[in-house]
Amino acid sequence: MNPKIRYHKIILLLLLLPVLSLAQTKKRVDIEQADFLEYNERIIANAQRLIGNVIITHENIRMWCDSAYSYTDTNMVDAFGHVHILKDDTLHLYSDFLNYNGDAKWAVAIGNVRLVNKTTTLTTDSLEFDMARNVGYYDDYGTVVDSASTLYSKIGEYYANENKAYFKTEVEVLSEDYTLTSDTLIYNTKTRVISIVGPTNIRDEENTIYAERGFYSSDSGDVELYRNPEVLGKEQKINADSIFYNKTTGDGRAIGNARIEDFKNRMIVKGNRVVYNDQSEIAMATDSAHFLLYSEKDTLFLHADTLRSVPDTIPDEKLVMAYYQVKFFREDMQGKCDSMVYWSMDSTIQFFHDPVIWSDNNQMTADYIEMITQTDAPDLVRMEQNAFIVAMEDSGMYNQIKGRNMLGYILDNELYKIDVDGNGQSLYYARDDEGIIGLNKAQSSSIVIHLDSSQVSRIVFVKSPDGQLLPLINIPDEDKELPGFQWYDAIRPKRMEDIFRKQK
Repeated sequence: MNPKIRYHKIILLLLLLPVLSLAQTKKRVDIEQADFLEYNERIIANAQRLIGNVIITHENIRMWCDSAYSYTDTNMVDAFGHVHILKDDTLHLYSDFLNYNGDAKWAVAIGNVRLVNKTTTLTTDSLEFDMARNVGYYDDYGTVVDSASTLYSKIGEYYANENKAYFKTEVEVLSEDYTLTSDTLIYNTKTRVISIVGPTNIRDEENTIYAERGFYSSDSGDVELYRNPEVLGKEQKINADSIFYNKTTGDGRAIGNARIEDFKNRMIVKGNRVVYNDQSEIAMATDSAHFLLYSEKDTLFLHADTLRSVPDTIPDEKLVMAYYQVKFFREDMQGKCDSMVYWSMDSTIQFFHDPVIWSDNNQMTADYIEMITQTDAPDLVRMEQNAFIVAMEDSGMYNQIKGRNMLGYILDNELYKIDVDGNGQSLYYARDDEGIIGLNKAQSSSIVIHLDSSQVSRIVFVKSPDGQLLPLINIPDEDKELPGFQWYDAIRPKRMEDIFRKQK
């Protein structure tokens, strides 16, 4: 034989080996049963026509149908009527029509399609199914139902081996406890955990939850929310970088730029870490914790090491407690103390442990200060024990009022009247048209002081007054200050950002 011819035959055999090997590994579709079988090329070429009680098998797949075409040249089957495929004795596929490619192990089911895997059922009008990987695909709306939820979407993929379903476009989940709408999500049918991978809303009787990333467990009620998460309730809204919540216990954590707004009481609690329980209505904020109390007139900004919000004994009312290094800023009033309590019922703020309040040019101190905001009446500032008010008149000159207790009246953001009760003392600089003429020093057990534009306009000594006007020249230093005088302007918050400035 010609060596060249022999060489070419060897090359041809080598090229054919992979094809022959592949052909040997691919098993033909087997016709196990049919009431009637015929081969008629006038009806359809290269196909066996099967009619009545058809059973076809292929490897680990068993198929039943009313009729079928089995293609002899392509290892494909077209099945018609009551099509039922059983794979691995666990996975069932039903349809009106099915095209099955035995070589590719790929099925296309059309009409009343149902894919049943244990307790999970997928229904759609058409489904492509990868028999090798047990993965189904639909793109014209489908529904997945298990014992916990019903899930709808326009486009979906179901991975039977992994117990996972991917849903995209017009996604909706219905459950006894909630309704979910989304653009994209993943559902684990075994663990019943929803993975949020696109803009998603979850609604129940109490809240609407939004996030673009996260997880929700139907069994445990655990929710993890990331990327613009928000929990919106009937009376409050929660935002943060991430939110962790359990629907069963009501426990929640908001981490990073956390914000809880109470609509009814017009207040906002912020912090980088907020823990709360929506059943007990208790919340605590730490790490850059601050509190906003807003009204139609203005907003109070307050910062403390820790903020705690608890329900009042009166329904729908709240107490907000702030403790350690408390500072607050409002356009007309600023302050500092060690701890504070706000009562939403009557808009009362209580300041404890070395409180200082500034209003315009006035500095107020006492052992305890209480501020009452009133809608239809002047705001009140109640100072108890060692009450002291100071206002700078000029450089090195301070008007001063001291007493056991005081009550200040504020209208249109101005302190206009002060009632002094017990051990009243006053120092104020008297003026005429040309300027300061002297220092008026007086004392009485009860004093009423009237102010105009933060300047003393009139003093009424109610009981046993004793006073004198000291000439401006050569006033002794001990007469310029009442006992206990302090000027705290250096630590006064001048703007909202100053409430975060640590005191040195």
